[in-house]
Parts: sequence; structure tokens; C-alpha cells
Amino acid sequence: MFKGAYVAIVTPFKNGKIDEKKFAELVEFQIKNGMDGIVPVGCTGEAATFSHDEQKHLMKLTCEIVNKRVPVVAGAGSNNTAEAVDLTKYAKKAGCRGALSIMPYYNKPTPEGQYRHYEAIAKSADIPIMIYNVPSRTGISMKPETVARLSSIENITAIKEASGSLDQVSQILAMCDITVLSGDDSLTLPMMAVGAQGVVSVVANIIPKEVRDMTASFLEGDIEAAKALHYKILPLSKAMFIETNPIPVKISMKLLGRLNGEFRLPLCEMEKPNEEKLKKTLKNYGLL
Repeated sequence: MFKGAYVAIVTPFKNGKIDEKKFAELVEFQIKNGMDGIVPVGCTGEAATFSHDEQKHLMKLTCEIVNKRVPVVAGAGSNNTAEAVDLTKYAKKAGCRGALSIMPYYNKPTPEGQYRHYEAIAKSADIPIMIYNVPSRTGISMKPETVARLSSIENITAIKEASGSLDQVSQILAMCDITVLSGDDSLTLPMMAVGAQGVVSVVANIIPKEVRDMTASFLEGDIEAAKALHYKILPLSKAMFIETNPIPVKISMKLLGRLNGEFRLPLCEMEKPNEEKLKKTLKNYGLL
């Protein structure tokens, strides 16, 4: 199931509230442009600023909008195992095809604690789980040995790998057959070259067709087409992280007339020098 291009979709806000009409427009834009799956209420969706009621509501709303046309894999993680269990159970109830579960942040659990955290989630919720290794946000990276151990749990079927390390991906896939998806847009193709099956993409919020075409080309064996798209997309992918995600992608969408650029604190607008760099990248790509 977890294969190809999934968008880590942004959450539009209007006067501090989720803008449901705009969110529906963004989902339709992704599906129209061939995206393989939608990942709401993740880091890119500013889930850390959501109440649990809001998070559950957006899971259900996404499933209603998508209406089974593509898989919905909702962000359902927490650094509190009991909360992660509750959110993951709700993802199943809402109609999601899978749940994205971030490594516990701030707590910095040991490998044994990491294993027990995910084991508790998996055994409590009958839904495919994509674990999420993102040390830049959690303060700790999951060892390949821990990933391999977790892969023996039936419904832990994939990992979103955002450590920035090709060695990490290689070691994981040398140890087990878990599905790996890139969590770093600029490394999607290199990760696929060593065995990853696709990406959970930030830049796909702006250019879904190109991201989907790149992953599809590689999976279909057209390596040259995939390489050409990788090099075309690369500057834009890098620009999405010149400030904390999702600031650059939401400002890009504002500049393109697709969003109002509203964030929830503690995120805010870009520093002006970085915004100018972003504008230049968008112009060079041909979007502005």
C-alpha cells in the first residue's frame, strides 16, 4: 500500500480556525495531479498546534473529501503512548488506510522504550502503521536494529525515514523488508536507488505532478526520466527547508495565490531575506 508519492499536506487556517473549504480545494488539487496518497495532520500540517478534537476532526474530514479515491495516512503520533494509541484507534474509525506515528519527541526513549511504544500502538489499533524517524524534530534517531525488530510486528509495515542518511536506509533494508519512504524531498531519488519505495513529500504541496512522475518513473524502470525530474525539483526541494517546515511551503503557496499564509504560533512568517531567496527559487522554477 505505501508506495509512490504521498503528500504531507499543509493545513490552511482562517482567523485561527481550520479553513475546511480551502483544505478540500488542496486535497482535490493533489488528487487531480495524480498523488498516490494524502497525509494530513503531520508535522507539515502543524499538528503540534492542534487539540486532539481538531486532529480527529481533520482525519475524518480528509477521509470524507478523499472518499476512498487514494489512501489517507493520518498523523497519529504522540510522545505520550496512551495518546498515540487513542489517536491511532481513531484514525481507523475515521476511515484512514494507515497511521503515521512519529518517534516520541522530547522524552528521548531508549531503543527498548521505542520498541515498547510502537508495540503498544500496533497491538491496540488494527491499522497499518508507518513509523516516522525524524531526529531533527525528536532529538533522537531510531537505530536500524530497532526498525528491523519492529518490522516483525504484523501491522508495522513502513517507515518514513527523515534522518537524512542513505546509510540508515541501506542498513534498514539490509536487515528487514519494511517499506521505506523518504521523508526528505531532496533525497527521494537517492533513497529509492537503494530500495525505498517513494516519498512523503512537502514540496508536493506545490508541484504534485512532478513529484508523482519522478517516483512513478523510477518504479517503472525509467531511471533517466526520474533523474531529470530529480535535478529539476532539487532546488525547490531544498528551498522548502530554508526555515522551519512548513513555513517555506506555506509562504510559497501564498506567493502563488493558493493560501493566505496564516500560521499558528509559535510558527510565523518568514524572515525577509529568506523570503527573497524563496521568491528567486520559485521564479527560477517557472512558478512565478
